[in-house]
Amino acid sequence: MDDGLYVLDNPLQHDPARLWKTWFAPGSFIEYYPVEETVRWLQWQLWGSEPLGYHLTNVGLHIVNALLVWWLLAKLRLRLAWLGGLVFAIHPVQVESVAWIAELKNMLSLTPLLLAMSAWIDYEERRDARDYWLALAFFLAAMLCKISAAPFPALILLYAWWKRGNIGWRDVKTALPFLLISIVLVLLTVKAGAWFREIHHTTPEPILLGDFWSRLACAGAALVFYFLQFFWPMHLLPFYPQWNFAIPSFRDFLPWLALLAGIAWCWSRRKTWGRHALLGLGFFVLFLSPFLGFIGISYMNFTRVMDHFLYLPIIGLIGVTVAALEATGPRLSPAFRAVGAGTVSVVIGALALQSHSYAAAFVSREANNLYVIARDPTVWIAHNNLGVIYLQSGRPIEAAGQFEEAVRLDPGYAAAHNNLGNALIATGHLPEAIAHYREAVRLSPAYTEAHNGLGNALLQAGQLQDALAQCQEAIQINPDYVLAYCTQGLVLAKMGRLPDAIAQFETALKMSPGNPKIEQALEWLKSQQASVQK
Repeated sequence: MDDGLYVLDNPLQHDPARLWKTWFAPGSFIEYYPVEETVRWLQWQLWGSEPLGYHLTNVGLHIVNALLVWWLLAKLRLRLAWLGGLVFAIHPVQVESVAWIAELKNMLSLTPLLLAMSAWIDYEERRDARDYWLALAFFLAAMLCKISAAPFPALILLYAWWKRGNIGWRDVKTALPFLLISIVLVLLTVKAGAWFREIHHTTPEPILLGDFWSRLACAGAALVFYFLQFFWPMHLLPFYPQWNFAIPSFRDFLPWLALLAGIAWCWSRRKTWGRHALLGLGFFVLFLSPFLGFIGISYMNFTRVMDHFLYLPIIGLIGVTVAALEATGPRLSPAFRAVGAGTVSVVIGALALQSHSYAAAFVSREANNLYVIARDPTVWIAHNNLGVIYLQSGRPIEAAGQFEEAVRLDPGYAAAHNNLGNALIATGHLPEAIAHYREAVRLSPAYTEAHNGLGNALLQAGQLQDALAQCQEAIQINPDYVLAYCTQGLVLAKMGRLPDAIAQFETALKMSPGNPKIEQALEWLKSQQASVQK
């Protein structure tokens, strides 16, 4: 996934002004999460590229969050709050968040958010201004780690309704500063992503969500999916097959009918248990809302749902379940209570074993993608990822096979065509490579790497003018793409234009100082020019 982007390939990784840019130069990284980036900087100082320290950080934060979930549920007067914290700690859907180094932001943001929730409960109980300002400060810290905390102002109003049965003007006024922070940081983060793409000349991620009705159908299916993942987490995958709601049918909206029926039922019982159920389910829906498909996010290019988005919303379902167990227990006979306790123990053990087993799928990139393919061979992104791994490890024939399968499953996936072109070049299948590069460029005209790959392939085929045109197109799209200058330099050298070729490599060396391959090529070109002049 994004572990490389966030750690090894982070454009700020070796920048001496990294901390300044992290806080005061939005657009320096793909998101504006300065607290998270500061922690990453500290991690790099401590253990560099060794992954163990990063994993221990994630595990430690997860344990802290589990204890805070226990504390939060205890503040809501749940005697079985400890059980809620335990379920949060060992539930299999949490494995993805803890295992992926890039998801530090998930756990890091939840810690202050849980503290903000606890401080808000204290404020509601005591009306002490100190609790209010603590809640606001913790919420700000959470938002500076990840904007998934943004629905918290709505949760404040939901809590007010749960506690008093109505939402007054005073509740709205106290929620307004939280709402302001939420809006400002959400907009700033979105804008920072746009600035980052502009600075680094990367193309915006395509939004593949269709019209409003397609998005609505997708959102309903996602809600049901995440709900079932909590109660039956037995078929987990790092990547799930991509749903297609391009032309939704009536049955695609049935999840919404079920949701509305459930809300109506709980509302009809709002004087008793329904009020508590609406608080927990409302929490679940509110914090899932950014990931339901109404807005386009990069991961939706290959899947509509991912388990790590349940890391925070799962607390609502845990709270409802714990409250239901607590309310049911006293009504049972001693014998049935013993059976119930035994059943809960078995379920806890099964969850722990499932988590332990699933964690093995995250031991390496190769294991991760092989795990997906073994359980669902139709997940094309896993074939593409596995092909990249094989190609990087010098196994181009196996890589080509994986890329071919990815292209077969999704012919419109430009990256797989480009990657297949790279593998075919490595195996000596030049005409086929050119065909796939051309298809990648057709599918994504602003795909810089595909233009450069096509230029390199055309160079090898002796089609020099066409090769030069592709290199020029790549540079026009992304003037900072060093490899395109090198490829263009090779094309010009093949044309006999050695001074122009040398100029291209000198430009590339300025952009990538100290690069040994560029220095070697430049030295060779200069020696060729010297021999020609003699």
